[in-house]
Amino acid sequence: MLQAAQKDPVPFDVADPSLKAMIMGNAADPLSMRRNLSAEEKKNFRKQSVLDIRKLNIRWLQEMTETDAQLREKMSLFWHGHFATKTVNIIYDQQLLQIIRQHALGNFRDLLFSVSKSASMIRFLNNEQNRKDHPNENFARELMELFTMGRGNYSEQDVKESARAFTGWGTTLQGDFVIRNRQHDGGLKTFLGKTGNLSGDDILDILLNKKQTAVFISRKIYRFFVNDTVDEKRVQALAEEFFRSGYDIRKLLTRIFTSDWFYEEKNMAAHIKSPVEWIVGIRRQLPQEIEHPEAQVLIQRLLGQVLFNPPNVAGWPGGKHWIDSSSLMLRLQIPRILYTSDAINMNPKEDDDLMMGMKEQGTRLQSGRSGKRQTLRNGENERRRQFIRTKINWEKFHENFEDEAAEDLFSAVRQVLLQTETPIPDAVLKKYLDETNHNSLLQSAAIRYMGTPEYQLC
Repeated sequence: MLQAAQKDPVPFDVADPSLKAMIMGNAADPLSMRRNLSAEEKKNFRKQSVLDIRKLNIRWLQEMTETDAQLREKMSLFWHGHFATKTVNIIYDQQLLQIIRQHALGNFRDLLFSVSKSASMIRFLNNEQNRKDHPNENFARELMELFTMGRGNYSEQDVKESARAFTGWGTTLQGDFVIRNRQHDGGLKTFLGKTGNLSGDDILDILLNKKQTAVFISRKIYRFFVNDTVDEKRVQALAEEFFRSGYDIRKLLTRIFTSDWFYEEKNMAAHIKSPVEWIVGIRRQLPQEIEHPEAQVLIQRLLGQVLFNPPNVAGWPGGKHWIDSSSLMLRLQIPRILYTSDAINMNPKEDDDLMMGMKEQGTRLQSGRSGKRQTLRNGENERRRQFIRTKINWEKFHENFEDEAAEDLFSAVRQVLLQTETPIPDAVLKKYLDETNHNSLLQSAAIRYMGTPEYQLC
């Protein structure tokens, strides 16, 4: 997995050409676009950006599904939740995603510096408004609370002093980092016991020199890859090595994945898959072509995790927050729906940013390999139905079981799809299988196991 991630990731560029031309064409005068655009043009600018972010969402999902460098993309998903931003600006989102993918398995110091200077982070946490004599503390506070040391390891005075150090940090309209010296507070500052004419870079270095930062990051990665219930003794040992390595992410993951305790029974199926992990997992295990990939964004919304649209700066809480009665039922139903061409009733909230430009109350989503576009009456309004037509490549899936005897096929499918035993007896599940032939048995077994609560765990 590490070898497959050696190559630099190719940047995604899905931004509309006219939007890019509008931004890049104003490089000489960053304020000209804001001055010259009408209210309608600004509205269209935002609308196009929302549509492009939806494309970026789908493009990244496709990469997660098809790439051989899956560890890099999964680690990028982790950092996407760790450094959570929302700007509704496709240019900035593409830039930040590339930073995260570029450094996902590299050095946390490089990642922290690059993200901190990205347009997405600076705009999202209002550092453009952080100026001498009028400091804005948003970025400074979240930097310590969410990105490095965690709550309880700094004082309010540390927040105020570090905010002064970040005064003047900003970006151009194109997303390039700049320091506006006239807005920077060059006075003496005292931060975590260090005094001097501290700059933003100095603050980041001071935080990285605190072992608590290594502990905080190691604990969060442990929850993501090992177990939602943290073994603090092991986290402390991981953090010690992580700190000594100079924050080498690759070495930290290698240490985790080559440890005997990683494969202990208590750490098997101890993590609830996030909606994106779950969607990508199904697509990787059941290779399929999706005629209308946009429907994946709607599914994300219903399950509570839309890429590039975190609920707040803390990202998605994860763990048991992923599951409620509604989302669990949807998870259990979708594999069967893919197999039988059934439909899902969906009622997304009326929030166009959340729906990534797909706002449509009363929408229905249909899955299958055939069917015609129909209309749905909701009161006096006719609304379009959203279809997701998939063609599952069962031949690819069958290759995993070519050498299995018929009597062993059922347990073999279970071992591939589940990391834990299901309490449902085989005899019960077999009642619902299609035993017409070998392939029908294999396919229906896969769908049944994907529709169990145990499939939601990894």
